[in-house]
Order: sequence, then structure tokens, then C-alpha cells
Amino acid sequence: MIVVSRFQVAPDSGFAARAQAALQAFAACTGFVRGHLGRAADDPRLWTIVTQWDNVGAFRRALSTYDVKLHATPLLAEAMPEAGAYEVLLTVEDGQVTESASGLAADAGTVRVGEASGPVHPD
Repeated sequence: MIVVSRFQVAPDSGFAARAQAALQAFAACTGFVRGHLGRAADDPRLWTIVTQWDNVGAFRRALSTYDVKLHATPLLAEAMPEAGAYEVLLTVEDGQVTESASGLAADAGTVRVGEASGPVHPD
């Protein structure tokens, strides 16, 4: 799983140092694979933090650790409001292509929150 968080920050805001602390907090968590901090080449106000995890559970458990709550959570709260967690379906590395099956349930696009345990019954 990858998590992509995008930010628009003021120049000289200290963002890079705070992002480094957040990545170091994530790196100490079980299931963390790697993380990147990037800045847009065309606009120095736009940044991204990309992390890779063994699975969604590892990322969610990491969010409850003390150091992540201290260093990463406040930073992630400043991210642009958009979807950020993605399942990896295709990887190309060293010329090799690896496809991964989706971990989403077959009915993920049709079942809403609270309906997963059974059909909705009108009152």
C-alpha cells in the first residue's frame, strides 16, 4: 500500500524539517517499507510525502503510535483534502512487472458504511 499526501506550504515554513521528523516516526513502525519527501520542480510551495507499507493494517497501526501522533499526525492534518491511501496493483522494478490482486471486497463499490453486516432494512 502507498500513502500519498500533498501539501501547499509557505516558503521558509520549516516544512522539510517537520516532514523529516514525520518520516522518521513512520520509519520506526512495523510494516513501514520506505518513504519519500518531494517538492514540485515548478512550484516550490507544493510538496508531497509518499510512504509505502506492507498493508493497510500496518499503516493504520502506525497512526496510533506515540511518535507518529507527535510528529506525523499534525503534519498530515495540513495535507490537501483528497484521497491518499492506494493499494498497489502493478509494480515495475528492475525491468520486472509484478501484478497484485486487489484487496478490496467484491462489493466495495456498492456496500456503504454500516451495511457490510447485512442488507439494509427500512424502518
